[in-house]
Amino acid sequence: MMAFLEAFRMAWGSLRGHKMRSALTLLGMVIGVFAIIVAVTAVEVIDVYFKDRLQFLGASTFTVSRTPAIQTGNLDASVRNRPSITWEQVERLQDAMHIPVSVSPLEDFDIGKASYADRETEPNTFIMGTNEHMLGNFSYELEQGRFFTDEDVLYARPVCVTGSDITKELFPNESPLGKEIRIPGMRCQVIGTLEEKGSFLGFAQDNRVFIPITRGFSAFGQPQRNIASVSMRVHDPVMINAAKEEATGRLRVIRKVEPGEPNNFEISTNDSMQAVFEAFTGTLTMGGAGIGLISLLAAGIGIMNIMLVSVTERTREIGIRKSIGARRKDILRQFLLEAFFLCQIGGLIGILLGALAGNGVALYFDISAAFPVAWAVGAVVMVTVIALVFGGYPAFKAARLNPIDSLRYE
Repeated sequence: MMAFLEAFRMAWGSLRGHKMRSALTLLGMVIGVFAIIVAVTAVEVIDVYFKDRLQFLGASTFTVSRTPAIQTGNLDASVRNRPSITWEQVERLQDAMHIPVSVSPLEDFDIGKASYADRETEPNTFIMGTNEHMLGNFSYELEQGRFFTDEDVLYARPVCVTGSDITKELFPNESPLGKEIRIPGMRCQVIGTLEEKGSFLGFAQDNRVFIPITRGFSAFGQPQRNIASVSMRVHDPVMINAAKEEATGRLRVIRKVEPGEPNNFEISTNDSMQAVFEAFTGTLTMGGAGIGLISLLAAGIGIMNIMLVSVTERTREIGIRKSIGARRKDILRQFLLEAFFLCQIGGLIGILLGALAGNGVALYFDISAAFPVAWAVGAVVMVTVIALVFGGYPAFKAARLNPIDSLRYE
């Protein structure tokens, strides 16, 4: 134990005696570990964010769309050219289903200003068409008033429900219920307001005015337009797989897909969308980690170089120590400890800075922070291995120096 403490003291003293050299060597290790941790932390923050946001589907809901719900890279022409999922097809699908489901479309008709009296919003208000099942299917909560009924949709009534941003902007000091607002293409009576939902990847979800989808067709035309998203919610979560299978079969018939041909639509669940995103974030993680490993390798070579220089500079010191009884393992221990200190201190600083910088993504998107514990532990292990591998050769060379030759060294 005393021998170890003495080696510790001498190793620490040697590093302090060459502050600039030690600092520059330390910097290489910090950069390498920082590159790994900042990449995996940022990706983990985004991954947690997406998993949280994708929960709007829930265990009882799946989504039908013309193209994949999450797209990475360019779509194949066969996917881009798929025929639209029309409102008429959605109605036929709902009528054809034997398993009880609530079907809700969501289509954006226009974007512009919403106004009431002398107040108006920025020209970034989305006019969205939907039906009476939207709240449960898309995880919105009603704050006051009511949502659409099936009759509102059937008769294309000029009514609307406003998102929280629109409500605050147009009705700061009064109730919006029963008031008539102006939106692009029409006027509508406010029958309800929604609770705040927050943003998703920097895109606000509360600057929306919802109208019956049939009213949207009446005001904006194009009844054969593609419906952006169709959510289907089963009444019993146990039946979701059966409902997906039935919906697939019914929709293939409705969209005239020939037997043996691939579907010309997508059915997505929470798990399937997460799987696509996890594959994407996994690639990002490995890419960032790969860059960091290259930096660590360069830092390890730098440590070996510095330690070899240190051995050469302290050849006479090594000879004196050996002449008064120091053993090979004592010399080996001292130089290995120097490499170990450089790597561990650099690793810990890199982990701290990488976690702080990576969580800048969380701060930017106003989401929960994350810390990659497994990668942090892995980084500590990696820098330890680097200390042993790249510090081992200089330490072994120092331990094998002949004491007589070392004492003659000038």
